Amino acid sequence: MTVEEFNKCVDDFSDGIYRFILKNLGEEEKARDIVQDTYEKLWIRADNVSYEKAKSYLFTTAYHAMIDLIRREKRMTGLDEVNFNEHAYTDQYKGLNEILEQALKRLPEIQRSVILLRDYEGYSYQEIGEITGLNESQVKVYIYRGRLALKKFIGSMEAVL
Repeated sequence: MTVEEFNKCVDDFSDGIYRFILKNLGEEEKARDIVQDTYEKLWIRADNVSYEKAKSYLFTTAYHAMIDLIRREKRMTGLDEVNFNEHAYTDQYKGLNEILEQALKRLPEIQRSVILLRDYEGYSYQEIGEITGLNESQVKVYIYRGRLALKKFIGSMEAVL
């Protein structure tokens, strides 16, 4: 990969990678760090990655970095960081976007990731499989189950009202 192709990758794909990671993590700083680390890894391996495969390489690398971060932080959660009011009922109306964000946060990591890749980023099942390391049928199952969970959460009147 040439320097021009690398720069084109940054221009073409960095926003999509950032949005994908941000939707999963919900923290801008961590999302920016993962995107930066992902491009650093691409730069180091630029001789081994062709421009045609760069998009898949970038999303796969970012996805794995995000999963590593989530697992690392999951082990470090202390009692003082637990949100005891997470399941508390509030009678305020929330915007639909906010309700969708809450519903996405309740999904397991893998379901949230495949749904975001499919519905937000527009990847095919095969591309999602390459990024996540799952086969195409597993991707379809996770998307189906995730959508059912979203429908169940959003469909309840308590969530909308």
